[in-house]
Amino acid sequence: MDSLELAPIRRARGTIRLPGSKSISNRILLLAALAAGETLIHDLLESDDTQVMLEALRVLGVEWSRAGGGKMRVRGTAGAFPVKRAQLSLGNAGTVFRPLTAVLALMGGDYRLEGVARMHERPIGDLVDALNGLGARIEYLGTPGYPPLDIHPAAIRAGSTVNVRGDVSSQFLTGLLIALPLTGARTVVNVEGDLVSKPYVEITLNMMRRFGVEAAREGWKTFTIPAAARYASPGEIHVEGDASSASYFLAAGAISGLSGGGPVRVEGVGRASIQGDVRFTEILERMGAKITMGENWIEASAFDPARTSGKFKALDADLNHIPDAAMTAAVAALFADGPSTLRNIGSWRVKETDRIAAMATELRKLGAMVEEGPDYLKITPPQSSILNPGVAIDTYDDHRMAMCFSLAALGGVKVRINDPRCVAKTFPEYFDVLATITESRA
Repeated sequence: MDSLELAPIRRARGTIRLPGSKSISNRILLLAALAAGETLIHDLLESDDTQVMLEALRVLGVEWSRAGGGKMRVRGTAGAFPVKRAQLSLGNAGTVFRPLTAVLALMGGDYRLEGVARMHERPIGDLVDALNGLGARIEYLGTPGYPPLDIHPAAIRAGSTVNVRGDVSSQFLTGLLIALPLTGARTVVNVEGDLVSKPYVEITLNMMRRFGVEAAREGWKTFTIPAAARYASPGEIHVEGDASSASYFLAAGAISGLSGGGPVRVEGVGRASIQGDVRFTEILERMGAKITMGENWIEASAFDPARTSGKFKALDADLNHIPDAAMTAAVAALFADGPSTLRNIGSWRVKETDRIAAMATELRKLGAMVEEGPDYLKITPPQSSILNPGVAIDTYDDHRMAMCFSLAALGGVKVRINDPRCVAKTFPEYFDVLATITESRA
């Protein structure tokens, strides 16, 4: 297996420019493809997941081209993809598979959607049930409730009320919200259960608004698509830096600050961000780090000098609103002064891997005691406060496992990251960028 050996990191300090947000990039690409007019996209993320979306749109007849300087030009189809019969291979990209399922169910064509083995283990039944309830015809080709799928032409009942569960993945709701304006009718979406990852739905609503569709919401239970809604290109649009990716560098600055290192600054997100994961800064502050923020930058500076323990404050927090950045908090908990509990993270179970089980396994390798629950982790740092050296971290083909566990090297130990290339899903240059702000021990 390919692996990367990380030397013990003495300190982290410097400034990095974040790559574009995956969540925003793939939403913009799909909305630009559905809109009337041409859209020039600035700062689009270059990664495996965005490439999956671009290739799917190409197969569906959407014209796009690179415009130089990190720009992408997409010619919209005014709500009707030209290709009505296609087979799409969508890897393990949930931000592609779920929204495209909803959109293609309303396109009046025959489509087969498949992915890698792990994608075929990730549930999609709640979205399919909601779509079939509107009159769509979607069949399972394997295990009921899971991909792969066959989508057939159908008579959609425009103007209906549709119910969808919200407690498994917010991507089901996102898919419906993006697709329903294609009916041209007023439609009400009712969310059953507690909606997880609410900030990601806010991103969806924000991006839809940029493309001319204003969906109303009443709390987090009812969403209304207005009649005669149509997507229209905003002309040009910029992609924010990725707030989830920012979490690794901000945590590096805070961890380094435990021994007088830092600061680390990220550029591309700040007070003006529309991404929920920017609130990871609140978690670092609760643990004792010092955070400063501008409109488009965030800095994690030296650890609070009022504290002299050289450790973070232990954390007990509901992290349902920042499920991706919560993984970074789990590794930061290795540097705390007692047990930390991460709650309401059940959505980890259906991500690129079962992240609760995977995180528990790898944290134990480093010497932590970990209690694993159905939707929580309790992490007790090593009793000696020294991480086990020379540990080989398995990454489970999950980009975030590789990135967050790289921070263990800040504990003064060598760390081997197995399959480091998995970071290409969202941040191909991650380890190169990390190297620019870290200084290894001699």
